[in-house]
Amino acid sequence: MPMTSAQRLRSIFSGSIGNLVEWYDWYVYAAFSLYFAKAFFPQGDRTAQLLNTAAVFAVGFLMRPLGGWLMGLWADRHGRKSALMLSVTLMCAGSLMIALTPGYASIGVAAPILLVLARLLQGLSVGGEYGTSATYLSEMATREHRGFWSSFQYVTLILGQLLALAVLILLQVLLDAEQIDAWGWRIPFVIGAMCAVTALYLRRNMAETESFAKSAHSKRSDSSLGALLRHPRAIVTVIGLTLGGTVAFYTYTTYMLKFLVNSVGMNRPTATLVSASTLIVYMLLQPLVGALSDRIGRRPILIGFGVLGTLLTVPILSALGHVDSPLEAFALIMLALLIVSGYTAINAVVKAELFPVEIRALGVGLPYALTVSIFGGSAEYIALWFKSAGHEAGFYWYVTACIAVSLLVYVLMPDTRRTSLIDAD
Repeated sequence: MPMTSAQRLRSIFSGSIGNLVEWYDWYVYAAFSLYFAKAFFPQGDRTAQLLNTAAVFAVGFLMRPLGGWLMGLWADRHGRKSALMLSVTLMCAGSLMIALTPGYASIGVAAPILLVLARLLQGLSVGGEYGTSATYLSEMATREHRGFWSSFQYVTLILGQLLALAVLILLQVLLDAEQIDAWGWRIPFVIGAMCAVTALYLRRNMAETESFAKSAHSKRSDSSLGALLRHPRAIVTVIGLTLGGTVAFYTYTTYMLKFLVNSVGMNRPTATLVSASTLIVYMLLQPLVGALSDRIGRRPILIGFGVLGTLLTVPILSALGHVDSPLEAFALIMLALLIVSGYTAINAVVKAELFPVEIRALGVGLPYALTVSIFGGSAEYIALWFKSAGHEAGFYWYVTACIAVSLLVYVLMPDTRRTSLIDAD
């Protein structure tokens, strides 16, 4: 029986809410590490404690390719719905472990070990979530609105980041620093675990995509790393189109708060307000750009990002370093994020349209996770390295070079709106 519009919308909503919860849980760790560092590691040097929590954060980041591989295989063999339920279950377990684990003073070295295990679970979860969620939203949407609906993956990703920041601000208002240090930092992880249970319930009632259902019925299941490697051009395309986009995304979102404080000289509250304001507008841009891609195609929008990013990255970041007011900073960052929207709003659907149904989740998830872990995860470190070396402008050119490489891929690749393999399912 064909799926009704109401069923389709309900399934897209459930998939998107689960994605929001996943990214909230992922970002809460970074937002509250300043408070729980002393709980999990021996008393002593504060910087050493923070470095330890940062190292655990990096371990979670390095788990993302493994998550993209394992969860992609699961999604292609057992269904998108099953993989999305497993993904949010792992995230729930990780958050609950962090919330309930006693501190180092109570259980000694077992505390940091349990923290690492929790972060490994979360890394597996978020690594698998991207490819499976991108595949699910792209397959569930109708051909005419595929770009629009798949753009909600980044809407919920950004919203998860904003909600983590909002919980931090709320707790800072309601509790004093000693209370947050003692027990308040556990609250956001409890919230994350409870939200994950709600997302799990919603995902239980999602419909499986028609693409996977037809594939399973026709026994077209050849999901393996070997099967993926038979599509080298698609793999290289995913890596190439992700490279510039992920470096630009992490530069103007995750790193921007530190840039405004360390390089521009803003105080932290003002910089936080500027960053949060730009993220809100940026989030709202995603469906608009996604809908535009349904009208004019994916490739022109990707090329637009590539050209403007290559030409304007150095001028924008150079101007940002000398702004005189928060409003100027907001305007410049918004210009940059408008350009980056040409990648973020449609990258999920473009990748999904490159692969056949039997390896789609794996094809989207694994090359993407590898590229993000190597280039996205290192963007902030490289930026700080250039600054410490006294050549901060070198990072601006690094971002430009990464976008230029992606531009070359955009120029050479077909427009996946016209050549979409989803339409062949």
